[in-house]
Amino acid sequence: MSDGRHGNDGDEDNGPVFSAEQARQGEIILRTRTRRVIFIAGLVGVVILALVVRLAIG
Repeated sequence: MSDGRHGNDGDEDNGPVFSAEQARQGEIILRTRTRRVIFIAGLVGVVILALVVRLAIG
């Protein structure tokens, strides 16, 4: 009982299909002040975590 799709190998994912060019073009869009603050706080948090781990190791 074939549904007419070939080369599917039992994969039932019907999600969107993106070309390789579209998939490579990552872009961070920080349009609101809140998003910018959260993004920068995350970067600062990673740096602080790295310093704490470095000091804890010795």
